[in-house]
Amino acid sequence: MTLSDTDLRAAIAREMPGVRADLERLVRIPSIAFDGFDHAYVDESAAVVAELLRGCGLDTQIVRQGGQPAVIGHRAAPPGAQTVLLYAHHDVHPIGDPALWTTDPFEPVERDGRLYGRGAADDKAGVMAHVAALRAFGDALPVGVVVFVEGEEECRSVSLAKIVAAHADTMRSDVVVIADSTNWDIGRPALTTSLRGLVNLTVEVRGPDALTALVRLLATLHDDDGAPAVHGLVGREGVGGVDYPEDRFRQESGILDGVRLIGRGSIADRIWSMPAISVLGIDASGGAATAKIGVRVAPGDEPASVFDAVRAHLERFAPRGADVEVVQESGSFPCVIDATGPAYEAARAAFTTAWDGMVPVEIGVGGSIPIVALFQELFPHASILVTGVEDPYTGAHGPNESLHLAEFERVCLAEALLLRNVAAAVSK
Repeated sequence: MTLSDTDLRAAIAREMPGVRADLERLVRIPSIAFDGFDHAYVDESAAVVAELLRGCGLDTQIVRQGGQPAVIGHRAAPPGAQTVLLYAHHDVHPIGDPALWTTDPFEPVERDGRLYGRGAADDKAGVMAHVAALRAFGDALPVGVVVFVEGEEECRSVSLAKIVAAHADTMRSDVVVIADSTNWDIGRPALTTSLRGLVNLTVEVRGPDALTALVRLLATLHDDDGAPAVHGLVGREGVGGVDYPEDRFRQESGILDGVRLIGRGSIADRIWSMPAISVLGIDASGGAATAKIGVRVAPGDEPASVFDAVRAHLERFAPRGADVEVVQESGSFPCVIDATGPAYEAARAAFTTAWDGMVPVEIGVGGSIPIVALFQELFPHASILVTGVEDPYTGAHGPNESLHLAEFERVCLAEALLLRNVAAAVSK
């Protein structure tokens, strides 16, 4: 039996109170996978996610490959139906300065239609969007599903490739839905079709007055406009799928009046498809000074080339008499998604219905989701959909992170409609 739009709306509405309660249960677990935090909470979070997936009738296991625990749930496809992989992550970013939070970051609180708490959006809402869709169908699920919930996305996904490789046969799917991005605005859904990659590196300067030498060296990384001054970095212009006015960007980012933006080109190009370099921290002691640097890798470039270019630049501009060592810590690939074909048509129809006729736009994201490029490599024939549980006011990774509850219900409905539409597309 195929469930109608009306049936699925009613089913999602029926499930939302329980979905919200379970989301709040997850938010109360401080599942921070970074070094120096109590990882027993990450184990607890994985156990709760596994419990939720078992409650949806999935064969579920907690797995790890030397890092933090991930959860894999599986339910076989009906005869002739496709299999859809649903991805999210249950770990969260550290809270930073507690004084900047209006309320306890691990005690969810609703204010003005938004649910506040660390992980309320990024990405425990992604976990619960999958659970909501599965609960809406119950035993009438029209496709096979694999739910993969990672436990270390916020701290570089260090064991992700090993986990996926070890369970590739279980995860192999026709369609992949990655619920870890953002929508274009409240009331306007989006499909993310490009993401930048990332290179994290350290540069250590040794010699007399090492800190001064390091500061001088770091100043060479940008030109007078604030754009990267490293020769050999790749960027693309004119690829933004939507107009991103500067005044909107300033408002959403909380930029103070009078502060000049750095870089050149359109706002969309600068944050989605051009490289960026940030100094993340500096440490100095004795005769050495070290900086941690993050480089966003634009689509069309690759981490190895970016690291080589930055290292060559830093070695070239080393102040006289200083000894410079550059070490790469991690890297992830950028990606571009060709959003054509039946799965994307199914997604656009689902989003348009869930948002009452509002067609989704295609956007880029300036950050990185390592799993996207990994799935593109391992499952080249799968259609990969990067969907959003966030909005421009979510504040993911910052203080007072929040989830717009009405939009979240639309996200849950859209995913249920998507699963139905994917099944219908195959049966035509």
